Amino acid sequence: MAEVLFYHLTESRLEEALPGLLKRSVQRGWKVVVQTGTEERRDALDTLLWTYRDESFLAHATDREPHQADQPILLTTGMANGNNAEIRFLVDGASPPDLTSYARAVFMFDGHDAMQLEGAREQWKAMKAAGHAVTYWQQTPDRRWERKV
Repeated sequence: MAEVLFYHLTESRLEEALPGLLKRSVQRGWKVVVQTGTEERRDALDTLLWTYRDESFLAHATDREPHQADQPILLTTGMANGNNAEIRFLVDGASPPDLTSYARAVFMFDGHDAMQLEGAREQWKAMKAAGHAVTYWQQTPDRRWERKV
């Protein structure tokens, strides 16, 4: 079973929080897949990861490009694991595939969006019922992640 983390964005937007989490995942030696709810969001994250900092970028590709298996980070709207990732990020209410082959899955949701909050609650129930180890993390005012019990 996968370790499933729910990251509740309360102090920043996805575009501000996601790059740091992806960077840490890659530094751990993990391949990452990020599943978005729409092609527009996938394409916006594609641009963001090349430009999110003046002095660095995160190497990645989208599911529209060849050689997906070679990518450290793959952005997708689908259920496939084209780069054999160990960790899957689900954003904007994306519906997860079967997560049993992943070491970790991360649901990121906007605390100011009622639909995303409700979707996260439903996914929490489904992940617990499926037997995954589930934890909930919320941003502190200084934008750090704090585990809640």
